[in-house]
Amino acid sequence: TSTSSATACDSYSWNGTVYTSSGTYTYSTTNSNGCDSTATLNLTINPSTTSSSTVTACDDYTWNGTVYTSSGTYTYSTINSNGCDSTATLNLTINPSTTSSSTVTACDSYSWNGTTYTASGAYTYSTINSNGCDSTATLNLTINPSTTSTSSVTACDSYSWNGTSYTSSGTYTYSTTNSNGCDSTATLNLTINPSTT
Repeated sequence: TSTSSATACDSYSWNGTVYTSSGTYTYSTTNSNGCDSTATLNLTINPSTTSSSTVTACDDYTWNGTVYTSSGTYTYSTINSNGCDSTATLNLTINPSTTSSSTVTACDSYSWNGTTYTASGAYTYSTINSNGCDSTATLNLTINPSTTSTSSVTACDSYSWNGTSYTSSGTYTYSTTNSNGCDSTATLNLTINPSTT
């Protein structure tokens, strides 16, 4: 008789038989003397392990020391606590963050995403896109001012201003567009003194 002990992962082949479960097994044959020979195997089968996880991330994802930037199915192999294979599978979806940029020229002020801007500059607005990732919009804004001017004039009988002849005292305005394409408003404070005869 003989007895042996073995530990294996998943399966163990002994005397032409494959065993997949732990247990005590015997094998009987005839020894060289023509007498019974019985071998006993004390077998421990440790299973390999597998696991699977599904993850959705923005831009990149770090898993077992590796940074992934593309969607896909990835595997990681190691040894479990029993000394057998351990294979983990990652089903990864990478959604990108988004950026956008726009250039705008406006007169006096510009309203963008609920804020009114009165000065030229570069402004950013951050929100979440449809995939749940960062979305950053940049506005390159140029603000051109409207212009105003005021003049006071005293004239006899009549006064010609911007193509119109005025014969009465009063305050008059003339609106046009300045060189930036914005409103330009001129005000005339006019005093008309009549000639006498």
